[in-house]
Amino acid sequence: MNVLVPLPFVLLLLGAALTMISRRRATWLRVLAPLAVAASLAAACGLMAAVSRDGVIAVQMGGWAAPLGITLVADRLSALLLVVSIGVLLAIMLHAVAEGAGGTSETEPGVFYPAYLTLTAGVALIFLAGDLFNLFVAFEIMLASSYVLMTLTPTAERIQAGMTYTVVSLMSSILFLASIGLTYAAAGTVNLADLSEHVANLPEGTRTALGLLFLVVFGIKGAIAPMHLWLPDSYPAALTRVTAVFAALLTKAAIYALIRVETLIFPREQVSWIMLVLAAATMLVGTLGALTHDDVHRVFSFILVGHIGYMLFGLGLFSIAGLTGAILYLVHHIVVQAALFLVSDLMQGRTGETSLRRLGGLAQMSSFIAVLFFIPAMSVSGMPPSSGFIAKLALFQAGLGEDRVIAFVVTGVAVLASLLTLMAMSRIWTLGFWRPRPEEAGEPPAAASYTRASTRLMGTVTAVLVVGGLLIAVFAGPLSSWSSMAAADLLDPTAYRNAVTQGGAP
Repeated sequence: MNVLVPLPFVLLLLGAALTMISRRRATWLRVLAPLAVAASLAAACGLMAAVSRDGVIAVQMGGWAAPLGITLVADRLSALLLVVSIGVLLAIMLHAVAEGAGGTSETEPGVFYPAYLTLTAGVALIFLAGDLFNLFVAFEIMLASSYVLMTLTPTAERIQAGMTYTVVSLMSSILFLASIGLTYAAAGTVNLADLSEHVANLPEGTRTALGLLFLVVFGIKGAIAPMHLWLPDSYPAALTRVTAVFAALLTKAAIYALIRVETLIFPREQVSWIMLVLAAATMLVGTLGALTHDDVHRVFSFILVGHIGYMLFGLGLFSIAGLTGAILYLVHHIVVQAALFLVSDLMQGRTGETSLRRLGGLAQMSSFIAVLFFIPAMSVSGMPPSSGFIAKLALFQAGLGEDRVIAFVVTGVAVLASLLTLMAMSRIWTLGFWRPRPEEAGEPPAAASYTRASTRLMGTVTAVLVVGGLLIAVFAGPLSSWSSMAAADLLDPTAYRNAVTQGGAP
């Protein structure tokens, strides 16, 4: 079973190499790239089954025993997020294949597919990395690919947004590397399992300083307020299929890393005031920002920022119930946020617009698109019986279960943020779908840029993601049980440490 741990990552890198070799043959690219992601998804599903049966699985790459070598680890949390993330990335890949088959420039596929697969490999490695340095490497693999994807089909706006994104990402990476160096200087290791024992023996001031450094690093990468300002200015400028990837996974990968570092290296037995305050601020800033913008992609980007706060809320509680809610919310948001951006791509394809000032009449144009928007919009707003409602209910129960005023206050803020999200989604629903198309918007563009088969595939893939969000609610029982066990593992990392120090086979 140890071979399954690196396999999702290795298959994606192999796929990236093959698509780079075949970059001048668009047809090959559109076959090889989805096959590579599908193979990685199959390996991730096998790994999840192995973790369910055997518990935590660790592999020491190159035959070097921990903590000296490169350690890859799969536990319940990483296996679950690996399957969900690669599944969503496969759906977005198929959407991109359909979009490219209908009129993408001849040069773009040769850049898009290798960069996409490399980004996917970086995401997989983030979930599997067992030491801080390789976690840094995984983020750099992901971010280097995202720089390329951000500026595909360059325009002045896209280049400017790419510069903002690049500068912020590089700054956070430099801070990340400095944090790793300081951690190594203080503890003499960067292996996560080893650090969980060594950091506990450091002076309290040193632990606090290191913990705050990592909070800032992943706060920037995860768009936690007030470190979020780069995201709404960057994501909307990219191609919609690229923005769907970014919104679904880039910030969630940072939140996963924050959960892993905070629970394994800097554990605590009580709520974190600073995290709960940041969670409340992130919820309010994001959802209020969504109400002030007219561009659909900017609205979705601010909603993304606001809902990062829910995951931070669950982590800040530092309880099994809180972490269970955070994990459920991670899974829900990866799927639903990707679905929303793919739906917006369909909306833009029918109207040529993303501005609410010029959108209108979409429900009359396509009831199919209207349904596809309505379901994830209500889910992200937390309306029952959606997956968003189930994840938020778990967080609300966790917050109210804590005998702390701060937990009660943040729970109230979370309820308010849900109402604000509903207002933002209702605004798009009313203006974009139900009012008549404004006269100044002119006639919708002809849909000749895509073939009928291409349009159908794009709609089908988007519908699959929307149904995936519904299935999270349908299988909420088993998913909650898995998430609860993953949360318990996070708060008691004994099995994780034992797997790395004793069970990792070279």
